[in-house]
Amino acid sequence: MLQNIFGIKDKNILIQNEILAGLTVAMTMIPESLSFAILAGLHPLTGLYAAFLMGIITAIFGGRPGMVSGGAGATIIVMISLISMYGVEYLFAAVVLAGIIQILVGVLKLGRFVRFIPQPVMYGFLNGLAVVIFFAQIAQFKIDIDGVSTWLSGIPLYMMIGLTLLTIFVVTLFPKITKKVPATLIAIIVTTAVVFLFQLDTRKVVDIAHISGSLPSFHIPSLPFTLETLQIILPFSLVMAGVGLVESLLTLNIVDEITNSKGDTNKEAVAQGVANITNGFFGGMGGCAMIAQTLVNLDAGAKSRIAAIIGSLTILAIILVGAPVIEQIPLAALVGVMIIVAITTFKWVSFQLVTRMPRADIFVLFLVTGIIILTHNLALAVLIGVIVSALVFAWDNAIRIRARKSFDADGNKVYAIYGPLFFGSTTTFTEKFTPHKDTTIITIDFLESRIVDMSALEAIKKVVDKYKEHNKQVILININAEGKRLLSNSKLFTDDLLENN
Repeated sequence: MLQNIFGIKDKNILIQNEILAGLTVAMTMIPESLSFAILAGLHPLTGLYAAFLMGIITAIFGGRPGMVSGGAGATIIVMISLISMYGVEYLFAAVVLAGIIQILVGVLKLGRFVRFIPQPVMYGFLNGLAVVIFFAQIAQFKIDIDGVSTWLSGIPLYMMIGLTLLTIFVVTLFPKITKKVPATLIAIIVTTAVVFLFQLDTRKVVDIAHISGSLPSFHIPSLPFTLETLQIILPFSLVMAGVGLVESLLTLNIVDEITNSKGDTNKEAVAQGVANITNGFFGGMGGCAMIAQTLVNLDAGAKSRIAAIIGSLTILAIILVGAPVIEQIPLAALVGVMIIVAITTFKWVSFQLVTRMPRADIFVLFLVTGIIILTHNLALAVLIGVIVSALVFAWDNAIRIRARKSFDADGNKVYAIYGPLFFGSTTTFTEKFTPHKDTTIITIDFLESRIVDMSALEAIKKVVDKYKEHNKQVILININAEGKRLLSNSKLFTDDLLENN
């Protein structure tokens, strides 16, 4: 039964890995969830509830094993202005509505469109995310004094740097000793032990917030159920749903590549939606897949859904009983782990590809990376990257359409078209013809081309009409079935235009 539910091939070998991976993931999720909840002006438990609810629901019902979801910064950042203007109750309602939108995307099977994201966009996404993760850790070397953020200095700074380097050293070295236990978990334990044994005065999780609490309870958002309320929350819900799905489905796509397997994008979209609806009714800030924690999970040896479930249950246990212990973990240990995540997330191979890839792809890669670094808006960067890639593709195909000219056995001129005929190539297509010079009958051969859209039909109509003005006839041959259907449905042409061959 466990094998069917969690996708375990050999549970005797993998259960230990899954449990340890889950514990490691929980340790890395806590500071991030707390930080973003505090940044948004929310109670810290709102972030931890999101980590627990998003994690366990998507782990059980999501589109693939190995992924980790939680209270991600990408989704809560878009809600900050809503919280500041209208309060937390509007946030909960917006999260519920965002979840409904995500379920609709999954039910309508729109999740598969993430497969159309080009590789340069994926590389740019990962590189930009890695840089953001890295600088988010550097920010932990600052402290707030009377509301002013100030860099650590002197012994506290040296101690923070030393403990961070110790963590990085353990994470790097330990896999050479054994891979049966996640190196990141051992690093956190070792660094915490050093701080405890030598009584070092360094920043700990407790310096961010206290994380003790109770079980999340059901709560219907307290706000007027009116059209005006819907108008307020709908724009935020749409953006949150979009950002969450882009990040979640991109993470799924990346896990697919790492594990050489294929997840279910539509199932993941539904699971994300259900998790966000649950968040809205149980006091969580909502979220999406977390790529950094997912990479930690995979690196720790997780292959099934158990690790993410263990991680979520660990966070719940910490909220209920384990807070006093977890609050004593030094921030330097978590910073060191996340710096390693940033280093491994970055696609270093992209530097080698710069001299081999087309210039347009290089531009898209750096564009996406730059947008993420400057705005921290992952969804916007991916959207712009896809649009630019699509425009480049359209331009390349527009300028490559060709017409090879010859004559048939009867002496009539033949134009053999090469390349797709669509909105981008119609101008070049029409310029290929010379009605005033050509024979009385001309043939346009579409064997190596295809008619794509309405613009293509209009271009063909324009060419046919030009030849009619010179009392000449046009015959179209070798049009595929889809092209014939478009020509027939358009009602722009006479029946004798097509030659039946």
